[in-house]
Amino acid sequence: MFKEVVRKIMRVLMTPLRMNYRKRNGVTSREAKKEIPNRVLLGLARDMIREGHTATISVKGYSMRPFLEHERDRVMLDAPKDLKVGDAVLAEISKDHYVLHRIIDIDGDRVTLMGDGNISGTESCRVSDVAGVVTQYLRPRRMMFASDPKLQRRIRLWRKLLPVRRYLLFIYKAII
Repeated sequence: MFKEVVRKIMRVLMTPLRMNYRKRNGVTSREAKKEIPNRVLLGLARDMIREGHTATISVKGYSMRPFLEHERDRVMLDAPKDLKVGDAVLAEISKDHYVLHRIIDIDGDRVTLMGDGNISGTESCRVSDVAGVVTQYLRPRRMMFASDPKLQRRIRLWRKLLPVRRYLLFIYKAII
């Protein structure tokens, strides 16, 4: 009850910021779109990457907030070469179930993943199950390389803020 009251108050107080943010970064259309199931689309993307091409996919879901936003951002994927902690990857964690999450640990052949917008819970897969690594983040009016030093510093800081991530995400959701 208290949480809902605080959420509503925050939404009202943050409306001017939210409108400015949407105007600056673009708003996705609410019109109906034809969607291809993830298991089909991401399977095709994985196959294209294995053939030596790059793939660009739209982001669905909120698990990579605040770095990637649902239906606003896109990512360009390339073949995984040298995986390292901090890389955002597309991985098949079970049969036909893909996630776009960040690597938090590599132990031999095992890769542990966690979304930036998650406060707990991880997924595991093998290195061979990593279908692609994010090379570019594509927003409506700008593009960022995943190797950008400024972005890398922000990602490292965000990982260190895991104990307070719950509160930061609450504020972020109120603004957006």
